[in-house]
Amino acid sequence: MTDQDALPTVTATFPLIREILIREGIEIVHAHQATSVMANESVVYASALGLPSVYTDHSLFQFDDLAGVILNRVLQTTLSTLNAAICVSYACRDNLILRAHLDPSRVNVIPNAVDASKFTPDPSKRSKDRIKVVVVSRLVYRKGVDLLVGIIPKVAKQLPQVDFIVGGDGNKMLDLIEMVEREQLQDRVEFLGAVPHVQVASVLQRGHVFLNCSLTESFCIAILEAASCGLLVVSTNVGGVPEVLPSPDMAILCDSNVSALVKGVKAAVERQEGDGDDAVDPIQAHERIETMYSWHRVAKQTVQVYDRVASEPPQTFSERLACFQSLGGIAGFVAGLLLMIVEVWIRIVILWRPTSTIDVVPDLMPFEKAYTKDKNN
Repeated sequence: MTDQDALPTVTATFPLIREILIREGIEIVHAHQATSVMANESVVYASALGLPSVYTDHSLFQFDDLAGVILNRVLQTTLSTLNAAICVSYACRDNLILRAHLDPSRVNVIPNAVDASKFTPDPSKRSKDRIKVVVVSRLVYRKGVDLLVGIIPKVAKQLPQVDFIVGGDGNKMLDLIEMVEREQLQDRVEFLGAVPHVQVASVLQRGHVFLNCSLTESFCIAILEAASCGLLVVSTNVGGVPEVLPSPDMAILCDSNVSALVKGVKAAVERQEGDGDDAVDPIQAHERIETMYSWHRVAKQTVQVYDRVASEPPQTFSERLACFQSLGGIAGFVAGLLLMIVEVWIRIVILWRPTSTIDVVPDLMPFEKAYTKDKNN
């Protein structure tokens, strides 16, 4: 399909997933990620079993390359019976609606969040003599590593007081290492390699400026984590990034080219070096992120989506067939044929493994409530 993922079979995994859904008493199926084979298949299985389905999209995909064309057609098919979708930004929402031909009224925007308690400022870890620009990212093409290769030498030449800390790994790591050796910047660029997520905060706390060079981004939680640690963010102005940190007090957004990002880094360094009002106050920045982005809010809004889809009646076979055929043309015919094959396969699986033979996990909530009541008494 794309990204080394196979096309969904919509049959092979059904017996196992059906057994899990029944055994665990699942009432809503919530899938994530467009390139996940299991996510695409689970949405189709949910509608076939009379369960509401919700899908969360995290990425932006193009319309003009082969991988995007194939993936978008798969999404149009598998999400045709979807009850609700969640996107992490409005840019992501617009992209998904166009790609999957979804009803806009069923697509919700619920931004990601950050556990601010794990990303706190620690000015004592910052260098007093040097300005540290931090990059924590997968070192791949999509993350703009080619831009970073051009940015570091120019910034190092123009700003002798600036060093770089690069955390992450990927197939573009070699390009960065070759650039550092060519420009003789070994004492100015520190490579950390792959950084476990539990150690990201300690890396960010060493920096003054966070640099994000992504070429495409639906949200970018990394800049939230950096801002929560009190860094001034310099980022490419792409996708949903402008929605994450719209305030110029916390972020400098630039065009996706080397010269613009170099100017952005220079402006950020000047602000962070000064003692005036332009410098980011780490504590205030942390408090703003903690207020703006909380997982409690995400959970509350997600439950509202769950409540809405749970109240909708299950789709009949004719309704689902109409949804699949709405793709039109040959695609609609193939999708309708696929649905009929799935229906036949479901009947076979039910005969082979009747619901009555599947052990259902008991609901422990009544026991927990009784235990809590007795304990309180």
